[in-house]
Amino acid sequence: MKPAERMKIPRQTMPEQEPEVRAHNFNEVNLGMPYEAAQLEAQRCLQCKDAKCVEGCPVGVDIAGFIVAIAEDDLAKAADIMYDANVLPGITGRVCPQETQCEEVCIRGKKGTPVAIGYLERFIADWARQHQTKAMTPPPSTGKRAAIVGAGPAGLTCAGELAKKGHDVTVFEALHKPGGVLLYGIPEFRLPKAIIDQEVGKLQELGVKIECNVVIGQTYTIGGLMNEEGFDTVFIANGAGLPVFQGIPGEHLKGVYSANEYLTRVNLMGAFKGDDSDTPIIRSNSVVVVGGGNTAMDSIRTARRLGADPAVLVYRRSRKEMPARIEEIKHAEEEGVKLDLLVNPIEILSTEDGWVRGVICQRMELGEPDQSGRRRPVPIPGSEFEYPCEVFVEAIGTGANPLLTQTTPELKTNKWGNIDVDENRQTSMPGVFAGGDIVRGGATVILAMGDGKDAAAAMHNYLTNDG
Repeated sequence: MKPAERMKIPRQTMPEQEPEVRAHNFNEVNLGMPYEAAQLEAQRCLQCKDAKCVEGCPVGVDIAGFIVAIAEDDLAKAADIMYDANVLPGITGRVCPQETQCEEVCIRGKKGTPVAIGYLERFIADWARQHQTKAMTPPPSTGKRAAIVGAGPAGLTCAGELAKKGHDVTVFEALHKPGGVLLYGIPEFRLPKAIIDQEVGKLQELGVKIECNVVIGQTYTIGGLMNEEGFDTVFIANGAGLPVFQGIPGEHLKGVYSANEYLTRVNLMGAFKGDDSDTPIIRSNSVVVVGGGNTAMDSIRTARRLGADPAVLVYRRSRKEMPARIEEIKHAEEEGVKLDLLVNPIEILSTEDGWVRGVICQRMELGEPDQSGRRRPVPIPGSEFEYPCEVFVEAIGTGANPLLTQTTPELKTNKWGNIDVDENRQTSMPGVFAGGDIVRGGATVILAMGDGKDAAAAMHNYLTNDG
């Protein structure tokens, strides 16, 4: 097909649950691209010789290669190309912000809409899980042992890459199931738990061992893993799970949650099941969430599904500055979430018996840009108003949990408590590497995976060169 013919094909859409239906259930919103639509979308690719989309991918997927294979109806080849670079494609196809990475630099986007790379990634990952039932065979063992701290996106990616090289890999996870933020932080309606389980299962087929309910810093220390337990190298990927609060009056009240607790109760502990769950969650008719990122969107969309009406999200900047994915904002509004922008909470109000009854907010305006390049929000005097609510969720970011680093004083950290690494992801301790949110602070799943992949390459070099 000639480029001119490809340019005439419109971007294909992803079928979704209807908003009025999905706002009351936790089933996946996006339903997956049908085969015919996927083939047509793949034919939109111009098959650039110098594919910019590959440069835009943090894990270096041969995007042009797997899309061409889909267009040529060789789905097995497309799956092989995908899994060669990305061990968690079913996950990234659902939660990766492609619009600001690979799709942002797609040449087709210069004169129209970019190729729907994310949709095609999900399509081929879902196809592979349904059709490629052959177990992955571990390669010959190198005799080297690697410990991974944390079974989130960075840790799982690093584990998979090292296992491909024949190293003996053990992942230590503090929670009772592997997945990390994928499991406790991202709702079922965006990323079904079955997908996580299947992707983790593929890594176990490769020989990756996973030990849950192990807290590094208590059960073992980093030094203990290297010295007493006999591991040759360690990758720290325990994330940034320490909640951040605004520090406003009333945060001690019953009905105030951090987004971490709110989403963990619902996603990991199954609180959304109501009486069928042992974990409680406050189901309120009125919920206010503060924040503008994907975690804030996940929180307010979860509240909506738990019965909140109104479900209000307040954010101190404008829509343009919101870091959340465009699709998540769109879905939230379709589901009945109210966005109140240029608004900042300044006090949480209490009932006589210590429950939340409302939040006082203040209108903002945008001033000069701050260090992040975004215009700084400035309070407007006399603009205070009250939102009645029974639940208030703070989704303004996370910090580094100090449990591990406090037991490992040899690890150098920055002023935020994040671990310092060099260009090879190696820490101040020889043979100990780190990546993901414990290094970056709160970031995206795909950036964490990129760190895991880079670290695995450096760790392989370290192991094969005897340090």
